Amino acid sequence: MIPRERFDALIFDLDGVVTRTAEVHAAAWKDLFDAYLAERSQRTGESFKPFDRNVDYQRYVDGLPRYQGVQSFLAARGIELPWGEEADQPERETVCGIGNRKNRHFEERLRESGVNVYESTLDLIAVARLAGLRTGLASSSRNARAVLEAAGIADRFAVVIDGNDAARLGLAGKPEPEVFREAARRLGVVAQRAVVLEDAVSGVQAGRAGAFGLVVGVARHGNAHTLRDSGADLVVADLRELHISSDPPRLHSVSELPPASDRGAEIARALAPAPALFLDFDGTLAPIVSRPDEARLPARTRAILLQLAQRMPLGIISGRELDDVRARAGLRQIYCAGSHGFEIEGPTGLRHDLEQAAPFVKRLDEAETFLREALAGRNGVLIERKRFALAIHVRLATMAEADAAETVVATASQKFEDLRCVCGRKVYDFHPALDWHKGKALLRMVMLMESDLGGAPLRPLYIGDDTTDENALRAISGWGVGVAVAGGLQETAADYQLEDPEAVRCFLEELWRATASGASS
Repeated sequence: MIPRERFDALIFDLDGVVTRTAEVHAAAWKDLFDAYLAERSQRTGESFKPFDRNVDYQRYVDGLPRYQGVQSFLAARGIELPWGEEADQPERETVCGIGNRKNRHFEERLRESGVNVYESTLDLIAVARLAGLRTGLASSSRNARAVLEAAGIADRFAVVIDGNDAARLGLAGKPEPEVFREAARRLGVVAQRAVVLEDAVSGVQAGRAGAFGLVVGVARHGNAHTLRDSGADLVVADLRELHISSDPPRLHSVSELPPASDRGAEIARALAPAPALFLDFDGTLAPIVSRPDEARLPARTRAILLQLAQRMPLGIISGRELDDVRARAGLRQIYCAGSHGFEIEGPTGLRHDLEQAAPFVKRLDEAETFLREALAGRNGVLIERKRFALAIHVRLATMAEADAAETVVATASQKFEDLRCVCGRKVYDFHPALDWHKGKALLRMVMLMESDLGGAPLRPLYIGDDTTDENALRAISGWGVGVAVAGGLQETAADYQLEDPEAVRCFLEELWRATASGASS
């Protein structure tokens, strides 16, 4: 847990924390040292012992600047070479020459394998930025900026300090704290108000030596004890285990909220200069109907959405399956999230499914079989299967049938403990019991939108009517603007309220006029 009130910034290491390039680096080090040691063995008669990409990598080179890593490993093998100069050719038998040779191996490996990013780290960065925390990166790698650009995530960090900066500024490498201190200085925060996130012993030691407020060790290699012994305050296996705590948003009765219907100009100013619009579908854009397959987006609502999509990024987050909600919206220009955000698609066709949800598809199949058998013959009870969700609708059921369905749902909840059941407006939704919901989907979509727009920070407006929408309303509380549609919510973190989907349409038209007239400037 990272208390928001105690910290102002997060400073990340790169390899093994943000990107999976630690594996590429380890492979490049092995390519380098195996070839060098084999050639040296033939030349000098010394015994050949290959580089161990697990033990030797973590013990002698992980987290160190490249040349220091060369010197550290060779010293462990009893080999002493002249330091040389940074301009040394890779063929020269100096520390710098061999270090430059390693960089050549790394670039070759990078071209072959590309750059993979830890999605959980991006999620944490998104939450941190939305909570007002600044994000920076401090890496010993001279390739850090190239790696970030290749991964398409350079815009996630306000400050980047890499090995080139350290050499130019004369900063000592890790385990000295100077690169982290420089990142904190450029972020405008004192060390005590910053969190360091590292997976290497030398990086954890640097964070501790720099007196940073919190040092988080990321033990991806089963090295939790080593990181803790090196000075980590907190050790996690993955950054999805971290949460940024803050005072919970103040809840209001929906009936007490001011109507958004005549506040278009006021809301437009609050979202300026870069608004982003997000909406639920059923009960918000489309009226609630007895059967889910009968829901239709009114033509006038579609028309105003099309106009707004030309002025600001626009997204729909629905419990419906992604293809279903996109087809019903009929708008290619928007971002869509289906199954409560477990699947997301952008207007360019880029598809993003939450990878952790895939193993739950079989369990949803089993739950569907159980519920269909248990609810067979229950009039008015409808079962709707989606890829990552399963919905049981009771809107058409009598009170007695709805009560009987509720009993079956309760039994299913106990039987399938790895699925989460959420109760909505006359509907029960089963989906993977993961730390994921419409609020986190909204944050992910904001990141995608910002990336597509060149990194400009957005201020979101979310409009929703049901209990599942409350997660999105809370995610933007105090930062964006939330509007609750009366009906499914009693208490909410929203700022305004609207009566029904028709009032939503009228408000969207008012919002379009307000942004057209420059009220948001």
